[in-house]
Amino acid sequence: MEEIMKATTPEDIIEGVVEHIVFYNEENGYTVFVLRLDKEDDTLDSDELTCIGHTFGITPGEEVQVTGNFVNNPKYGRQLAIQQLDKKIPTTLAGIEKYLGSGVIKGVGERLARRIVEAFGEDTFDVIAEAPEKLTVIKGITAARATKIAESFHDQAAQRRAILFLQEYGISPAMAVKIFKKYKNYTVDIVKHNPYKLADDIDGIGFKIADDIARRMGIAFDEPFRIAAGVRFCLWEATSNGHIYLPKPVLLTNAVQILGVEKEIVENTIRQMQIDRQVYCERSQALCDGETVVFLSSFYSAEVNVARKLYALAEGVEESHRESLRQVAIDSIASFQKESEKELSQGQQEAVREAIANSLLIVTGGPGTGKTTVINTVIHLLASQKLRIELAAPTGRAAKRMADAVGREAKTLHRLLESTYIAEDSRRQSFQRNEDNPIETDVLIIDEASMVDIMLMQHVLKAVPQGTRLILVGDADQLPPVGPGNVLKDLINSGCVKVVRLTEIFRQAQESAIVMNAHRINRGEYPVVNEGDFFFMRRGYAEGVIETVSSLVGERLPKYLGDNVDIQVLTPMRKTPLGVQNLNQELQKHLNPPEVGKREREFRSTIFREGDKVMQIRNNYQMSWKMLDSSRRYVIDEGEGVYNGDGGIIKSIDENNETITVLFDDNRRVDYEFSQLDELELAYAITVHKSQGSEYTAVVLPIHSGPPMLLSRNLLYTAVTRAKTLCVIVGLSETLQRMLDNNREVDRYTALSHRIKAVFGRV
Repeated sequence: MEEIMKATTPEDIIEGVVEHIVFYNEENGYTVFVLRLDKEDDTLDSDELTCIGHTFGITPGEEVQVTGNFVNNPKYGRQLAIQQLDKKIPTTLAGIEKYLGSGVIKGVGERLARRIVEAFGEDTFDVIAEAPEKLTVIKGITAARATKIAESFHDQAAQRRAILFLQEYGISPAMAVKIFKKYKNYTVDIVKHNPYKLADDIDGIGFKIADDIARRMGIAFDEPFRIAAGVRFCLWEATSNGHIYLPKPVLLTNAVQILGVEKEIVENTIRQMQIDRQVYCERSQALCDGETVVFLSSFYSAEVNVARKLYALAEGVEESHRESLRQVAIDSIASFQKESEKELSQGQQEAVREAIANSLLIVTGGPGTGKTTVINTVIHLLASQKLRIELAAPTGRAAKRMADAVGREAKTLHRLLESTYIAEDSRRQSFQRNEDNPIETDVLIIDEASMVDIMLMQHVLKAVPQGTRLILVGDADQLPPVGPGNVLKDLINSGCVKVVRLTEIFRQAQESAIVMNAHRINRGEYPVVNEGDFFFMRRGYAEGVIETVSSLVGERLPKYLGDNVDIQVLTPMRKTPLGVQNLNQELQKHLNPPEVGKREREFRSTIFREGDKVMQIRNNYQMSWKMLDSSRRYVIDEGEGVYNGDGGIIKSIDENNETITVLFDDNRRVDYEFSQLDELELAYAITVHKSQGSEYTAVVLPIHSGPPMLLSRNLLYTAVTRAKTLCVIVGLSETLQRMLDNNREVDRYTALSHRIKAVFGRV
């Protein structure tokens, strides 16, 4: 760990010339460079000083003034951690030559830089900036090349002006570099004209930061683009809570509250936004009792597109042909049962029969009802017809579970669609597989379909060619997806798509108290506890719950189940004493305490330590990953994209390069810069929502008190069904009973069921 040894003051400004760039990260501006001092410093051993910190594209030869803290790095010795850096254009001939020859000016290398300085001396920069045609007197510089040199020089000046301008408004150097990469030479003009574009375009800048910048600039409260930005912010916030739209009265109330303006001003802006197609307003008796509702246009289009494509797929097989296919399926199932000596239940036989007869099918059921057997049988029968089959699931863990269960490769949906990111906007992704380049398959089976949100479903359906069988498998009683929408439940509730419900619990599953209690919970019945693999430990106070959970995870369960088993704490909440944040700090103390030689990094009050269990908490489509072989010497696969819910272990922390390396569950290795640590959180405890699609050897569930919207029956059901071998609930039996009684799901504002009915002509 670094130890602060001496802090500079404003009077202790260190001046010098940038001698050498040791390391530079283009993404966030983190730089390690050697500074040659203008004057001797008695506290230093030499006239050179290594500096580290976030800068904005410094180059060798530049004269700079730096202030900061001296730190002692165990590996690299004494360094200056920069707090502030001011740059000046070089004035000495040596400095000018070094600056030009550093590569910062495109088309100029060391030799050409020397000839230019020899020709123009101290006037070199003036010539390049104001009269680049004079450069043509130098051999090898044409008029076109002189123009490019001047353009590159001006670009460097524009970057400096832009980043200094942004820093005046409290924007960090790392964020300023990101903004300049987006807007280039137009940065100052764009931000001055409409700082709210930052919230739309730049990851890490939301409405509130943009609004603060606008306030400092003196932008009026009722400026139309401010009101529009506030409306978009409210609608985006709604999507983060799972909604596709907001009723107009709700939107108006929220917008007036954050904007501090009259309701009429917001209403006028919404009308203009509809004209500009930023939002879509709809009024239907099927939605909010006829109240006008407001969508972001992209989400309205997504629902419409999903409904239309589902109709096209469902109508891919004529009814008369379905009957003949069902008969073929009956014969095939009989042969399969005889050959495999496996007997399918009536529900499973119906699911297999309808999978063969329909081009669109949903198979739903709780744990132990044989969904995996249905998938295996369908694969066997359709593969025997030489049909191409693709298997997929929303997350890496869910895809691995599927692959292990059926003995066949299963991909994440993002990998199946060959996802990439849009270079101009790192918050958006694109897919190589789409209408023009569809998935090459005859059958697509998607497991854990309850996790698929509306935007991902839209992309999946775009890539599914007409004539493909699409089979969605999932538990409709699980929690809705983390993302916006409630696709699986909306499809089922529409009544327009063929659905087979599996209800029979198989004998082997009946031996599991976890499975049987999950079904009891789903029916609102109190579980049978302290038998088999399902336990309840009563604790009256939150402190006692925390102590018991820590003891279970750190000592008792590993002794009972064995070392290196997958034990996961799930909690309904985030911010209470039994929420994710506090539990992770407590569990980290027990499971991965600080040790000599174990490196750590503090970020926003969270300590990340080598060996910590962590989770990615947002989609990052441009994050690079590598997969190594068993020797960890050779790269066997690489790509881009780390997704919300991906979990792993911190393998190493590199203080000098400011990176943390995480090894994810599927053996992908990812290097996070320190500035990206807001994308990670400790994962000793995670929310039940984040656990969807995953299965753990043992689940520990603390429940004590909290709001009814979080303590619900389907949340309890989802948590229990994540456990494979052992489930332990710790807390109050009264709270457990309240969860069982609370069968009110938090409604999401979605219109997909309505749209499906309209497309199928069932309205």
